[in-house]
Amino acid sequence: MSWQNNNGGKDRGPWGNGPGGGGQEPPDIDELIRKGQDKFRNAFGGGKGGGKGMFMLIALLFVVGYLYAALYKVQPDEAGVVLRFGKWVETTDTGLHFHWPPIDEVIIPKVTAVNKIDVGFGAGKKERQMLTGDENIVDVRYSVLWRIKDPARFLFNLDQKEQSIKSISESAMREVVAKTDIQQIMTSERFGIEVEVRGIMQEVLDKYEAGIEITQVKMDTVSPPAQVSEAFNDVQKAEADRDKTINEAKKYQNKIVPTARGTAERMNQEAQAYKARAITMAQGESARFLSVYEQYKMAKDVTRRRIYLETMERILSNTDKVILENEGGGVLPYLPLPAIKKQN
Repeated sequence: MSWQNNNGGKDRGPWGNGPGGGGQEPPDIDELIRKGQDKFRNAFGGGKGGGKGMFMLIALLFVVGYLYAALYKVQPDEAGVVLRFGKWVETTDTGLHFHWPPIDEVIIPKVTAVNKIDVGFGAGKKERQMLTGDENIVDVRYSVLWRIKDPARFLFNLDQKEQSIKSISESAMREVVAKTDIQQIMTSERFGIEVEVRGIMQEVLDKYEAGIEITQVKMDTVSPPAQVSEAFNDVQKAEADRDKTINEAKKYQNKIVPTARGTAERMNQEAQAYKARAITMAQGESARFLSVYEQYKMAKDVTRRRIYLETMERILSNTDKVILENEGGGVLPYLPLPAIKKQN
């Protein structure tokens, strides 16, 4: 690069000096550093008051660091529990908050997370074997879902939280199973058992002021112990056969009983009709007999003869006639009018 001026075109250096002098001297690097240090000292009270300036710098850095440490942030799924000298003072919600360390301490647990405890899935048999209301033994495997309801009570009112929840759930489950038959536990009453166990657990935890909410108790498997499972299956099969036979008998009963009742009602109505008809006929015969008897008292011979002729007419009208020879040895001519009438 060329550093030339307009005066004679002589070469000049970058700071205005060239061969022959007459230009400005180049700056001293050490002098520039020294001046920068002096300015820094003056800005913070250098010289005789340098100790005071350094103290102010340290104080400023301490204040900034303290403010940074005093601020804490609570996420939407968390809650801030503030302790002052180890004692709970407040619970803060979502957002940015301030506290006074080291006087205050902040614990931030997750309050929306649902936790799960499995019971009866381990190698131990005692925690899953339970006695039913009909004196049978069942293996019950279930899960407990819970979350934090009150962070302060959760942190300080209950020690060994998961173990406590597990123990309370075992006690509640045994209490409910002990008053329920095994067949109901394995079939129709599982949902009712889950609801009842959850209610008992929540009641106990509320008495402890544990700050825990039981969201669900879910039974996974309910089965007889392995040692008696084959015999239990035989019993179940026999009970199923028994129920099948009972149902078939009830079906036959529902079919035959209405039929029998209908037949009985029909026979009863027929008997009532026969009774009415017999009474009516008897009354009619009685009235007819009394009427004939009154005529008989007034004309006995005529009435007797008429009765005889009517009787013979009624009897002979329904019989075949046989013609015999008379005393003279001849044959009485006979025209078989009844036979001809029948043919016609």
